[in-house]
Amino acid sequence: MHARWPAAAGPPPPPGGLAEVDVETTGLARDDRIVSAAVYRLDAQGNVEDHWYTLVNPRRDPGPVWIHGLTSAMLADAPLFEDIAEEFADRLADRVLVAHNAIFDWQMIAREYARAAATAPVRQRLCTIALSKELNLPLPNHKLESLAAHFGVVQQRAHHALDDARVLAEAFRPSLHAAAEGGVRLPLLECRPLTEWSDSAATPRVGYQASYRGGSWRPSRKRPPCPHPNPGRFEDGKPLKQGMRIAFSGDTSVERELLEDRAVEAGLHIATSVSRLTSLLVTNDPDSATSKTVKAKSFGTPVVDEAAFTQLLRDVAPAES
Repeated sequence: MHARWPAAAGPPPPPGGLAEVDVETTGLARDDRIVSAAVYRLDAQGNVEDHWYTLVNPRRDPGPVWIHGLTSAMLADAPLFEDIAEEFADRLADRVLVAHNAIFDWQMIAREYARAAATAPVRQRLCTIALSKELNLPLPNHKLESLAAHFGVVQQRAHHALDDARVLAEAFRPSLHAAAEGGVRLPLLECRPLTEWSDSAATPRVGYQASYRGGSWRPSRKRPPCPHPNPGRFEDGKPLKQGMRIAFSGDTSVERELLEDRAVEAGLHIATSVSRLTSLLVTNDPDSATSKTVKAKSFGTPVVDEAAFTQLLRDVAPAES
């Protein structure tokens, strides 16, 4: 027997259902491409209807093979995105796109459709990270593996799009039911087509990705205070710890707001300036004369580039009790 959706929880999922999505990519920047995609279609109650998976030839270096396991040879005969765009769209049409860190998957998908001179048929998205926060799930962090473990879902191949989508589908169903039973409003967000994208064949450089230059100014964004105490400075060779104060300086290949969101979700504090309390400065140009890099040098603040920071984000140590 299905739980009825209460009025207090806002509008229920659309009659068309949901599309659990996972994409693996050549990287995190706006000129990176999708190398594989998976969709689990669910009904409005979260029950699986069917699933679909495809490799995609990115027409460039596959990027972090050590993460997704897809080599150039494996992708050489795979279809181009424009070859699978119509079938992908059929899987998404009239459904809410659901993903873990949904803004990333949506942006990668939307940019691929923009390159193909088309628009993804998605109007709303739902992030399972945001939903787990709304449900106050007792998770040590917001990684997919933690969400899966909470609901007893076994991961078989992490960072394989089909298995990640399966894991997410199995963990999302009880989350959806918990929201219905608890009157929790689903954190649905509007999906707007992206018109800014890059089709350049970026030349990879170790520890650096081509900068995102969407304009250096952006409005400030108020974030909730970090719940963890500052454990001090980052030490080379050791993991980041929840509560560390992280500052950013200069252009980043990943949109700054998305990079900051990931840091906050990992339990880190975003610092708008550099002080003696700053744990780490992230910059792709440590020799620049910005106020943050100058202060970091004077205070002896550790500095890493964006690529190193992205790797560190994958394994942030919990705050000390």
